[in-house]
Amino acid sequence: MSKIPTSSDLVYATVKELILSAELPGGELISEGDIATRVGTSRTPVREAFLRLEAEGWMKLYPKRGALIVPIADGEAEHIVAARLLVETGSLCAFRSDTGRRAAAAAEMRASVNRQRDLASAGSAAFTAEDADFHSVVVRYGANPLLAAFYVGLRDRQRRMTACSVGRDPMQIDRIIADHAQLASFVEHGNVEEFGTLLRSHMREVHHLTARR
Repeated sequence: MSKIPTSSDLVYATVKELILSAELPGGELISEGDIATRVGTSRTPVREAFLRLEAEGWMKLYPKRGALIVPIADGEAEHIVAARLLVETGSLCAFRSDTGRRAAAAAEMRASVNRQRDLASAGSAAFTAEDADFHSVVVRYGANPLLAAFYVGLRDRQRRMTACSVGRDPMQIDRIIADHAQLASFVEHGNVEEFGTLLRSHMREVHHLTARR
């Protein structure tokens, strides 16, 4: 039997989604009262949710002042991009010789690309969630539970970074979709080297990272 979400669970999910979609940007100070009013609940579940979010590193609590949304740390984007590159290319290596798995993974990725096209004008929250799901397909087909679990830990940070990037430059969405379509093709044909090269440039352009020296 599934657990019935508590008021604290609902506040936690709501505020976390606001952070991941960059609707609550890093550096913003919010109060329990603001969120309680927004969600329509008392302050007690908000306080409990804030404690969970602080434990996960998404906010910093200041007594009698409020909660600061923790900004993306200096260097964090570089580290996340490097980790994702290793996991995604390594996952494709694991099934590059399996034609059936490559075809199935590419089909799922192309279905995701179609959904991305439909969501392109729906707002960054829905688009960035689908973007993260797209990139997780190749990891899932790699069938390494340790890498898959590690990648889940990157997903939320990936979403937040992409939401910030798309918020700064909405025109990126068309380029993101075009890159995704090409990445799916590389997966279908087992072109690991080409996949890795495009994935690296794709992530660095999306997140406005300077070229490596």
